[in-house]
Amino acid sequence: MSTSAKSGFVATKLRDIMIASARAAAVVGLCASLAACTSMGFDSASKEPPKLSSKVAAAMSAKGMKPESPVLVRIFKQESELEVWKVDKTGNYALFKAYPMCRWSGKLGPKTKSGDRQAPEGFYHVSSSMLNPNSQYYVSFNLGYPNRLESALGYTGEALMVHGACSSSGCYAMTDAQIGEIYAIVERALKGGQDRFQVQAYPFRMTAKNMAAYKNDPNFPFWRTLKDGYDYFEVTRRQPTVSVCGRRYVFNTEFAGGEPADPLAACPPAVNQLDPQVASRLDAEKQKLDVAMAGGTSSVMNAYVDGGMHPSFRAILKNSGAKDMAGRVSGTKYPISRPEAALADPFSGAR
Repeated sequence: MSTSAKSGFVATKLRDIMIASARAAAVVGLCASLAACTSMGFDSASKEPPKLSSKVAAAMSAKGMKPESPVLVRIFKQESELEVWKVDKTGNYALFKAYPMCRWSGKLGPKTKSGDRQAPEGFYHVSSSMLNPNSQYYVSFNLGYPNRLESALGYTGEALMVHGACSSSGCYAMTDAQIGEIYAIVERALKGGQDRFQVQAYPFRMTAKNMAAYKNDPNFPFWRTLKDGYDYFEVTRRQPTVSVCGRRYVFNTEFAGGEPADPLAACPPAVNQLDPQVASRLDAEKQKLDVAMAGGTSSVMNAYVDGGMHPSFRAILKNSGAKDMAGRVSGTKYPISRPEAALADPFSGAR
C-alpha cells in the first residue's frame, strides 16, 4: 500500500471512530434524558420512596391517630384543597391535614374524554399497585380513572394522577414536598392493612349554598348524586360504600341479589335501611338544599377556564413569576402550567 493510500486509510478509520463515538455519546445522552423524564429528580437506583417523617408521626399521635390506621382523601376543585383524613381512636375518620393545591386543570365538572384537560370528579379507590415512586412528577398515585361507572358511560382517558410539580393537564398537582408527605401517609396506611383508600373528588365543598349557586349548571344532577356521598361522610365521619347502578353512584345500599353488575341498568330493590339518626340528619341536609335552591341565585360561568390554584400559591405566582415559583415548588423546576390562567382566579367571587 502506498504512503498516500495508508494515510487515506488511517484518516477514514479515524473518521469512523469519531462518528461511532459521537453516536455513542448521543445514545448515552438520550438515555440520560429519558431517565430524567421518567424519574424527574427521583433516582430509583439510589433512593427509596419518601417515608413517614417523625414530625408527621408525632402530629398523628397528637390527634389520636396511628400511622398504620386507614386513610381517606378528599379533593375540592373550587377551593383548590386536598384533605387527608385518618381513623382516630374513636374509630371514625378525623381530619389530619388540609393541603393547599398548587394546580388543577379544566373546569368544574367531570372528565369525560381524553384531551379535555378535565381533572376527574367522583369516587375512586387507590391500591398499592397504583402508587408510583418513579413518577415524571416526583412521586404520584393514580386515581383509577375511568372507574366502573365512567367506563360504562364511555368516558375515556388514562393516567389521571395526584402528583408533584405545579403542572396539570387533567391531574391534581401538589408541590413536591406536599406529595412526598401525602405519598408517605397513604403508603404507610396501605402497608398497615388497608387494602385500598378512597378518594372523593368534588367540584367544590358541597354545602347547600354552593349547590344552589350552580343549580343551573348542566352538571348539577351529577353533583347532586355526589352530594349524597359527601353528606354521609360529613354526618357520620365514616367512609361511604359506593355502588353504581342506574347510571349513577349509590351509597350505603345493599341490594336484592347482591351488588349490581351493570352500572347502566336500573338499580335493584334495596334491602337495608340506614340508622334512623343518620337518616334523619341526611334528610335535614336535603331540606337545607331545597330551601337554598328556592332562594339562591345561580352563578354560571360561560367562559372557558383552565382550572385553578390555591390563593396562597397564586400570591407567589403574582409576586415572583412562574419561573421563580417553579423552582420553589418542584426540585426539577418543572414549569407552571398555563400561569396566565392560574392568575385569573375565576372563583374569587365564590369564596
